[in-house]
Amino acid sequence: MAINAPMDDAAQISDDPAGSVTARYTARVRNRAWLLAGLAGLLLVIMVLSLATGPYPLSIQDLLRSLFGFSQGREGIVVWSIRMPRIAAALVSGTALGLSGLVIQSLLKNPLASPFTLGISQGAAFGAAFAIVVLGAGGLHPESVSGGGNGSTAVGHLLSVTALALAGAMISASVILLLSLFRRLAPESIILAGVALSSLFVSGTILIQYFASEEEIASVVFWTFGDVSRSTWPEILTLAIATAAITAYFVLNRWNMNAMAAGEEVARGLGVGVDRLRLSGMFMASLAAALVTAFHGVIAFLGLLAPHISRRLVGADHRLLIPCSCLVGAILLLAADLLGRCMVGSGSLPVGVLTSFMGAPLFLYLLIRGQNR
Repeated sequence: MAINAPMDDAAQISDDPAGSVTARYTARVRNRAWLLAGLAGLLLVIMVLSLATGPYPLSIQDLLRSLFGFSQGREGIVVWSIRMPRIAAALVSGTALGLSGLVIQSLLKNPLASPFTLGISQGAAFGAAFAIVVLGAGGLHPESVSGGGNGSTAVGHLLSVTALALAGAMISASVILLLSLFRRLAPESIILAGVALSSLFVSGTILIQYFASEEEIASVVFWTFGDVSRSTWPEILTLAIATAAITAYFVLNRWNMNAMAAGEEVARGLGVGVDRLRLSGMFMASLAAALVTAFHGVIAFLGLLAPHISRRLVGADHRLLIPCSCLVGAILLLAADLLGRCMVGSGSLPVGVLTSFMGAPLFLYLLIRGQNR
């Protein structure tokens, strides 16, 4: 564009850089918004593959007919009664664990923090074992799942296992939160506290198994395998509502979390209630992880993987980091479930095994990198 009159030098110095910075920032946000859209598309592709893949393969035509209700036979049962619940459970659980890991790492300023490394998952496993063996809940026996016997008793047993697992997870989360708030522990000390809690709960679970019968031991071991195929639609709906409410809370506090990332003193100067946000945020993040563990067992390291991958993709801005961590968590868990079904054939590997294989090397890498620094 031609310039008819000379521009003042000061105006050039003050306006041009600002315009350039604004243009670069707008382009950067646009590119990362497209990245989020690409992740959503990838998630959709994995969902379609999960619906079509398995011991009973479905063509695209059969899949479409079943999805829109035109097929009520074998294809409809496979899609709506077997595969759709586990896909929905993987989506919601991956979202909750990805968000939980991100929030815990941000609020504690600890890249190694996650529900698994802080002992939250192990606390849930102890609570479930206590309910199965000591309270006689019986766990997930085949007759309970298939509906044999007294239905109300089976439902009561499952509810007691879920409630005790949730209580165990929240006890572990509360201890970590109290230590971080009142003892002002360093990030390394918080991880060590999580390791100590994990060891305590694992030892308690082993002690309970020592006095258990063979059937009870089988129930405990089956429950501790992270698995998204065991959920019913009411459980999935409960977890989805809780996850949506918790996600909305952190989306509303995205600016406050950005301020805390710049330092507590900066955040306090901007009017952020740091202690209140850390207390409420840790409680809600722990609740999300506890619900997932209570319904689906121990899914290791997913809360560690998703936030680190998301930071590599979109940076440290929580406006983009929150949705990205949710998407990456859902993608990882759904892909792990799909891979587990493809590897075994007629059965499926527990997703907790596969997420452990993915997350353990990352945990070791972060430890080595932190030690080198």
